[in-house]
Amino acid sequence: MSVNLPAYQQVLAALQPYGARLVAVSKIKPVADIQALYNAGQRAFGENYVQELVQKQPELPADVEWHFIGHLQSNKVKYIAPFVSMIHAVDSFKLLQEISKQAAKHNRVIDCLLQVHIAEEETKFGMDAAELEALLQQWQQQPLPNIRIAGLMGMATNTDNAAQVLKEFQQLKALHAAVKARYFTGHDYFRELSTGMSGDYHLALQAGSTLVRIGSLLFGAR
Repeated sequence: MSVNLPAYQQVLAALQPYGARLVAVSKIKPVADIQALYNAGQRAFGENYVQELVQKQPELPADVEWHFIGHLQSNKVKYIAPFVSMIHAVDSFKLLQEISKQAAKHNRVIDCLLQVHIAEEETKFGMDAAELEALLQQWQQQPLPNIRIAGLMGMATNTDNAAQVLKEFQQLKALHAAVKARYFTGHDYFRELSTGMSGDYHLALQAGSTLVRIGSLLFGAR
């Protein structure tokens, strides 16, 4: 077992003043490691690969809260729709439609986060502000009853420049506030901001993150 329980407690202590939650990123980690962290009290786990998540889910307790945090293809949604709690990286209206369609088959409503591109690298997925606006307008005109847009998600530039990372997180927080004011007034469910990983979660918390996605600090390097 390679779970670092002291690091887990340190992360929880860091999150506590902000009221933020931890999503333990368990991709390519064995079921035994996930169970060990579950036994320590963790319930929300994040996976990047559909096939791996589908294999792990039945081997772990039923009250695990599964978050899909990777890039999701529309044709794979049906495999996780029966049980996934939240999908973090939605970057098209077409994907939202498919999630709602598959959730309806199981009489479920699935929380979704809209992924915004905030980093300087071209390799990161996500929408720009104009694409996000277009998606939200489409959603307003064509409601999807089996999904709930619960907030935004973003990944900062992979750099040692803390000021730049903090600025990117703050820009996403400002966008979150603007979107909430325009599209979700009176709806308390649009409150999540999924930002921050092992190397930058302290900065994300300063900029209003409500969900941090941490793997290597807890489970060791992949």
